[in-house]
Amino acid sequence: MSKLLDGALATVNRPEMEPVEAVTPMGILQMAISQGADIDKLTKLMELKERWDVTEARKAYVQAMADFKNEPIVIAKDKKNTQYGSMYTSIGELVNTVTPLLGKHGLSAEWSLDQSEGIRVGCTLTHALGHSGETKWMKVPTDDSGKKNPIQQIKSSVTYARILTFEMACGLASKEANLDDDGNGAGGGKELDIADFDRIISLIEAADSLPILQVTFVEGYKSAQKINDVAAMKQFTAAKDKRKAELNENN
Repeated sequence: MSKLLDGALATVNRPEMEPVEAVTPMGILQMAISQGADIDKLTKLMELKERWDVTEARKAYVQAMADFKNEPIVIAKDKKNTQYGSMYTSIGELVNTVTPLLGKHGLSAEWSLDQSEGIRVGCTLTHALGHSGETKWMKVPTDDSGKKNPIQQIKSSVTYARILTFEMACGLASKEANLDDDGNGAGGGKELDIADFDRIISLIEAADSLPILQVTFVEGYKSAQKINDVAAMKQFTAAKDKRKAELNENN
């Protein structure tokens, strides 16, 4: 590498040239071109520039993420859960609030959907210089709760996964920590977050065996019991009993 740089500098060396503030592969390449350097040397300089660009893009991404995480992010509850009569944050409110702050630092989010084996949703953050962070993937069951038609079931599952993968990709805390939850996050609340409630109900209804059903039910019931959400405990118990009956009937 040092021989390559020495050779390039020798090729473009001019005693009368004013000193430059910084030597970069692009600057060396431009000078080499102006001096008529041969193809082999130009090819090696191009490869050096490409490696330089990749490194600089990665550094810019890391710095942009650090700056983004210093932003004061306030997300409002804009939707009402008619079952509980409580407010929650829609995906539109979440994304529309956070996206301008991402853009401020040259970042953008993009989702991927894979339905080859169930429903998998991934979210990736990319910097304007081209570097992308690790894609955050989540596999979710079809949400067949309530009276949803097949398309609505898929949409509900995808929407939930988009929210969670977006939060993971952005490095945001859980909803309880991010939202203005009227003190529920401090342990004094009486209701589970609507997204957590929907997730547990969906998992209970999608359980394909009694052991999985029991584990899922216990997880949900304990989370509701911890904050004394009596309504959620009843809903989880009813969903568990219904699914248990269905599994026993099929067997």
